[in-house]
Amino acid sequence: MANMGENRANGSGNIQQDNNLEELFNNAGFDNSQNIVEAGEEDPVGGFQAALMDEIEAADYHLGLDQPPEMNPEENAILHGNEEFSSPSLYNPQSPQNSPGSESSTNAKPDQMNRASDLLMAVSIGAELNKNKIIEQAIGAMDELVKMATMGEPLWQRQGNGGTETLNGIQYLREFGCFDATMEDIIRMVEIGEPELIPSFDYFPPDNPTPTFLKPEFEPLNIEASRDTGLVNMNAMNIVELLMDSKNWSMVFSSIVSRATLLGVILDTVDGSCNGVLQVMTAEFHQSTPLIPTRQSYFARYCKMVAHGTWGVVDVSLENLFPCPQIQFKRRPSGCLVQQVPNNGGASNVTWVEHVEVDKKSLHPHFRPIVNSGFAFSAKRWIAVLHRHCQWVATCMATTTPTDAGVLIPQPGRESMLKVAEKMTRKFFMNISSCTENAWMGLPSNFGAEDVRFRFGNTLTVPGKPPSNTLIITTSVQVPVPVNVLFDFLRNEHSRHKWDLLSKERLVRELAYVITGENPQNRVSVLQVNSSPNKIEILYLQESYTDETGSYIVFTPMDTFAMSLILNGGNPNDPCILSSGFAILPDKPPGQGDGPEGSILTVAFQSADNLSSNELIPALTLKTIDVILSSTVASIRDAMVLLANRQFARN
Repeated sequence: MANMGENRANGSGNIQQDNNLEELFNNAGFDNSQNIVEAGEEDPVGGFQAALMDEIEAADYHLGLDQPPEMNPEENAILHGNEEFSSPSLYNPQSPQNSPGSESSTNAKPDQMNRASDLLMAVSIGAELNKNKIIEQAIGAMDELVKMATMGEPLWQRQGNGGTETLNGIQYLREFGCFDATMEDIIRMVEIGEPELIPSFDYFPPDNPTPTFLKPEFEPLNIEASRDTGLVNMNAMNIVELLMDSKNWSMVFSSIVSRATLLGVILDTVDGSCNGVLQVMTAEFHQSTPLIPTRQSYFARYCKMVAHGTWGVVDVSLENLFPCPQIQFKRRPSGCLVQQVPNNGGASNVTWVEHVEVDKKSLHPHFRPIVNSGFAFSAKRWIAVLHRHCQWVATCMATTTPTDAGVLIPQPGRESMLKVAEKMTRKFFMNISSCTENAWMGLPSNFGAEDVRFRFGNTLTVPGKPPSNTLIITTSVQVPVPVNVLFDFLRNEHSRHKWDLLSKERLVRELAYVITGENPQNRVSVLQVNSSPNKIEILYLQESYTDETGSYIVFTPMDTFAMSLILNGGNPNDPCILSSGFAILPDKPPGQGDGPEGSILTVAFQSADNLSSNELIPALTLKTIDVILSSTVASIRDAMVLLANRQFARN
């Protein structure tokens, strides 16, 4: 956001209020200062990736994989042109948020990051035997997925009216567990409330705690399981091909998948389709905040036509074949059944099953209700992204779109505008995730800020200026209003001046927009900020989107020349993009719990920074971070309190 001033057509000298703060922000205030904080050690991701490639090549030689592994580089959404980047990493050992015992520590430890290398080493020893084990496990996982996707009650129980289905753990043990009559008697005692010897530490309600003498020496992983079904406006084969292409899969599901790597192919296709393809992959799954730890998994993905017109795609973790003492996340058979709907214009019925084991000890208190309930990583979220993707494709293919004030965007300009918005939003999700590549730091304790994170981002190249790093700052706060109220306030151009420092005391209007879904609030907009009727201060490209799993508003500042270029069909790779914005989640699962519904707001700003990753961080930089976030959050909260009071007065 500091760089916003660089992309303006004009200066901002006319602002009286907050002028000092804006000047500090726009200049990045990152000149030499005597009060500095050491950056500390660098994240070892780069060395890990080099070692991983060596192990992949060795494993390929032993396994005889059908095609070489493909590292999936993060798509460039911020560089000028197609120049690739690497993300500099910093770690602040003085930060309480990054201490080993901190509940809000989200970055993976080196031993976790080396898990892919360990897995490939294990695979390469006794290659044929291990290959056969992977095939056997994948086939068994597909059988379980089909049953999980097609069985009804009592295996699945629906939460509320039209809510996500959750798994009945005891019934799951009956259907898929291996146990004798004694265990059946134990389960029966649990169901009728008698004292029990619990056979599983995962599937039983908290009112029936595990007896001390049965508790294992290690802390068991928690179980999350959910199912959701939706009609998706896409051909079944296209959905299957999307899921089996690791690069496209991670791009389409960028709001869930931080990064994905195809390690190799165990079984390849023989007829040109995806039927029978078995891959070994690694991926990280995230929510839109660094305060929820990333979920890193190493798994086999298997695709099969299970019936005429019906396909199954299943993931299953390989940790049981190659044990590791530091497992924090495992994918039990999870995935989807995709059934082509005849005579419906290429639509498909998709049933998604998410069934995982996860360590939840590091959860931040704000997010415990929605993560512990399974809502944050539910099957409903995957279906929602598929819907979103279909709507986006339909918008890109449409020949006409509604615009404001009679402004007509030509077809090439609309396509270019949507592509820039897509890159901007994808970058936003990567910016604020807790993946192992993002080395987050917390402000030192003497600043007094809570839950503020910052890190260096990617190299920014501006024509005529030397390359510079970017700085990403973020925090998450609770706001006592429903998600839809907060979303409408933040996306609306008429209320932007109430929280945006660069729009205060200025006129903001939506110059043009493209609706990207059935909900007219889901749109890509061009916002114009004027300090006077004839003086444009800044232009924003903004995307807003909401569904039942969450909402986001993402924007980037652009000067008049860059915006004009895009709206006339220019190269969408040309503009320099700094993705800032908001992610909004409910503070509790919808339809559950007592009390009024509130929101968890994650605020993230990306700004230019003339520091390099190995330089010391001036105290003025840290102070700027604190002031920008605290003033923005305070403005939003004040506006929401005023709105709530007005609503209360009306009632």
